[in-house]
Amino acid sequence: MDQLPNSPRVRLDSTSSSASQNSRSKAVLRQRLAQLMNCVEDMSSDDEAGEEVSRTLDEAFQLCGGFIPSDAFRLHIVTWNVATAEPPEDVTSLLQLDVQPPSDLFVIGLQEVNATPLRFISNLIVEDSWSHLFMDTLAPKGLVKITSVRMQGLLLLVFAKQTHLPHIRDVQTTYTRTGIFGYWGNKGGVSVRFSFYGHMLCFLNCHLAAHIQNALQRVDEFEYILDTQDFDFYDTPHVLDHKVVFWFGDLNFRIADHGLHFLRSSINSERFHLLWSKDQLTMMKKNEPFLQEFEEGPLNFKPTYKFGRKSDDYDTSSPKTLLGLNGKKRKPAWTDRILWRIKPKHLPSEEEDDEGDESERASTSTHNDQDEYPVLVTQNTYTSDMSYGVSDHKPVLANFTLELRKCFDTPLVNISPVGVWSADQNALLTYTVQEDFMSSLWDWIGLYRVGFKTVMDYESFVWVRENELPEVNEEIQRCVDKDAIPLLGGEYVLGYYSTNMNSIIGLSDKFQILESKRAAVEGPELEDTNGLNK
Repeated sequence: MDQLPNSPRVRLDSTSSSASQNSRSKAVLRQRLAQLMNCVEDMSSDDEAGEEVSRTLDEAFQLCGGFIPSDAFRLHIVTWNVATAEPPEDVTSLLQLDVQPPSDLFVIGLQEVNATPLRFISNLIVEDSWSHLFMDTLAPKGLVKITSVRMQGLLLLVFAKQTHLPHIRDVQTTYTRTGIFGYWGNKGGVSVRFSFYGHMLCFLNCHLAAHIQNALQRVDEFEYILDTQDFDFYDTPHVLDHKVVFWFGDLNFRIADHGLHFLRSSINSERFHLLWSKDQLTMMKKNEPFLQEFEEGPLNFKPTYKFGRKSDDYDTSSPKTLLGLNGKKRKPAWTDRILWRIKPKHLPSEEEDDEGDESERASTSTHNDQDEYPVLVTQNTYTSDMSYGVSDHKPVLANFTLELRKCFDTPLVNISPVGVWSADQNALLTYTVQEDFMSSLWDWIGLYRVGFKTVMDYESFVWVRENELPEVNEEIQRCVDKDAIPLLGGEYVLGYYSTNMNSIIGLSDKFQILESKRAAVEGPELEDTNGLNK
């Protein structure tokens, strides 16, 4: 593999995986403008020059029109095989919380989270220690866990800035087992999908088969995961139906052929490009068309497996075979990876190709949904963090910029408190459905303290209006019992939770709840848990 530049990797919706539509359009635009300047300089007659200038300007402006103004969002992805270890005390550098601009979405995929029977059962009741650490770290930064999914040791967490919550809809999770003939969940994939401002995103965290000789099995497992994971949405029933897919995890691909001495020499001298051609995932992509649709940044960081615990030194010891003999010495490998895929555009059929030039001109002016609302993905960083030593893997992280045109920018529900709120009296709130959606009598409105950690981290809640679903633009009033209002008061928000969309689709502005007169009397007995008073 030729050495790749360190510049950010960019890809736009395109029928080609080798070059982006954006870069091609810019190149053609520069060419047309150069032709325009030549026309102006080489005018021989007014009529001829005027016609040529007019035609070239038209083409240039058409190309300029293709650059749709869009909003940019930062996405931070982490993958880490934690090898059943307890989390470190601090994950600030792992999440790059000091980097500007701050990220809008955080997606964290872990493998081999402690899944002993007793621990796994306890984690079904309360959040596991890793989830707690990430929630405690991100909540003060205004990020909320919108969902998570776990299958034994595989864990996937998704966080978003509070301001984006009303625009994240249709959240759904699923999982696929591939361990022990598909019956055991120590290997497989867990995924989360949702609509982000109308764009369908899917995140897939995988832990594939181990050992250097099982490269083909890893490809088969990934293909099986893609084939079997289903979602309850007609337009995106499978993973690859989503506009953007991020695939990451302990994919377990190794470095083939090269000897240990050459590996060490290349790593120590940071000549990582010498190893790329023998990376199994790179080799498999040459023969598997579905893998070729996934993009990956250059592997300009040390292989992330296998290290001694609490060490920066590779563990190259010989693992024991089934017969108790010493096997081949372990070789470092890029087992932990982050890739992404843009859904290819519809390829024209032969009949469409045969319709001629007139059809081509018509198709350039008629945009389908993907043309009108493209997504531009730029990878800003792709690296590992060698400072963490709790596991025999080092974490891998990637930061992306998602440029997209919002399909909508208005919450489905507008919600606000009415009057003064305190625990001394019942309170009122109003909500208005601003656009028709599949509402339910099981929808509810939660009272959240500012800095809440998850969509279920409410202080109290009320059901939406009983017996009758609201009409669009109808203002509905609900009463909140004073006993459901915090005595100590503080800053809060109201959130409308849709059970069909599994997300908060309406969020009020911050408002102040006054301290209750009862607080002075009951003060010593008030309980404060995670900053929320009862």
